[in-house]
Order: sequence, then structure tokens, then C-alpha cells
Amino acid sequence: MKLPHRRQFLHLAASAAALAAVSRVASAQAYPAKPVRVIVPYAPGGPSDLFARLISQKLSERLGQQFFVENIVGAGGNIGMGRGARATPDGYTILVVGAPFVINPSLYSTIPYDPLKDFDPVTLAVAATVVLTVHPSVPAHSVKELIALIVNNPGKYSYASPGTGTPPHLVGELFRLSLNLDLVHVPFSSGGLAAASTLAGHTPISFGTIPPAVPHVKERKLRALAVTSKSQSLPNVPNMAEAGYPDIKGDTWFAVVVPAGTPQEIVGRLNREIVNIIGLPDIKENLATLGFEPVASSPAEFGTRIKVETETWAKVIRAANIRAE
Repeated sequence: MKLPHRRQFLHLAASAAALAAVSRVASAQAYPAKPVRVIVPYAPGGPSDLFARLISQKLSERLGQQFFVENIVGAGGNIGMGRGARATPDGYTILVVGAPFVINPSLYSTIPYDPLKDFDPVTLAVAATVVLTVHPSVPAHSVKELIALIVNNPGKYSYASPGTGTPPHLVGELFRLSLNLDLVHVPFSSGGLAAASTLAGHTPISFGTIPPAVPHVKERKLRALAVTSKSQSLPNVPNMAEAGYPDIKGDTWFAVVVPAGTPQEIVGRLNREIVNIIGLPDIKENLATLGFEPVASSPAEFGTRIKVETETWAKVIRAANIRAE
């Protein structure tokens, strides 16, 4: 039998590659051909669940297939994220994750996923700043004044947070460690309880989330000294960089990831659709009530942030000797 010439081999290989590319594009264009599961690794009713349902409803409307939320709770989100890591990478399982996605690998002794190896990033969708507030009785009107106050009164001051290992807690520890402050952490089980403790003067300082803090700041029952990033909810409050401390940063955020190996054409389509959805006026309005600002990053941008934040929070967690309770 006469063997094909080398040129024929090259032509056949090129044709096969072109057909494969056309097939992938066609698959992405046809996607989704059946309902898509949206894993939320937290209980119904929380901010991540509300965000997931807003996005899922719009994706269902735009793409003509149901995107249905499945809450898989437990172990600080690890169970749901572990389930997602083992899902078939075909675009029919996506996950809505928050900052614990990059915090938990250092916070827990073992976890069932690797944020860098087990998932492909789609988009960092929205973010919410962490706000530093104090009780009005605290004689400090700037971050610099607060630091001087803590330094001059060792053992006197404590700060509240929404809980051990949350972004506000880690920002508080970054603040304490980087400035070598004698400051005691008092964890609560929610942002509302942390704000209430500072409101009552029990913990005179708080690193917290925007929604429970804003009403009290506007009523002057709490004094906001800084935010980690600019916020439309508190437009006149300086961020940490403006206050003179650019290394103290960290946000709460929600993002979308898929199991590693999901076709990149599908990743790209999900990214485009979610970015467009986040720009819709009604979605912006709903997100603002949750204290979130649109980000809508590219997959590559989010991939970089996953790597950076995984390393950053690992250092803080080790230095502060924080472990999940």
C-alpha cells in the first residue's frame, strides 16, 4: 500500500485541527444544551446565595436553559467546593465562590480542593470593601490617630469582626501585624453582630462589611476611618492607601469558577454573559443593596488574583496562627 506523502500528512493534520476547532466553537455556540447546575457552597439566603440566584436567573433568560442553584453546605464552604472540584468539566457545573475559596487552604488543616489546580477561573464578578469603624467615644478621627492611640494604650483596645477567617478578620490581623499593634480580636458570627458590638462600645473598633455599617455611619453612631477600596456606599471615606497605609488591603468578593479542563470556548462564553449581566441596571441596583461593586474581570485577571490572594492570606494566617474552629 502506498503511504501518503509527508505533505499529505501535514495537510491531514491541519484539517483535523481545523475540524476540532470548528467543533469546539460549534459546541460553545450550542451551549448550553441542557440545564446547568450552579453550586453555592453556603446556605440559602446568604449574600453568596442571593448573588448566585440573581446571576442564574439572568443566565437562564439569556441562554434559554435553566441555570439552577444547588446549595451544598458545610465546613466553611469546603464541602461544596470539593464537590465542584470533582464535577465533570463540561460546562454543566459552575460554582459561585467567595474569598474563602482562597483563604480556606491555609485556614484548614485539610481541604478537598486546590484553588489553583482544580478549577478554571471565569470571572471575579463583584467585590465589597472592608470598612474600619470606631465607636464615637474613641478619640481618633483618622487611621494615623487610631494607630497612635493603640500604641499609647497597650492592652486597652479590641476589634470586632464577622468571624474567624473572614476577610474583615484577616484585614484586621494584617493591620495588627504590619504595624505591630497590641490589639485583641473578638470574633462574632455575622457582620451585623460585630457592628452591634462596636455600636454598644463593647469592642470599640471594628473591621467589618459595608451593609451593617453604613446606616450607623450615616447616623453618626459609628465613625468610619477608612475602607480597603473605594465604595459608592461611603464615597467620602478614604481608602487605606489614601490614609497612608497602602499595604493594608483586602476585600470580600464573589466569583465564578468551573472545574479544571472545562472547554475554554465555554469559559469564554460564560465570562461574556456574566460580564454583560453585571452591567445591567437592575443587577447593579440589587448588588448595591448587598454592598457590592461590579468588577467583571477576565478569566486571566481573576486567575492572577487567585494566586496572589492565596499567597497573601497564607502569610497572614501563619503569622497570626489562625485556625478554623
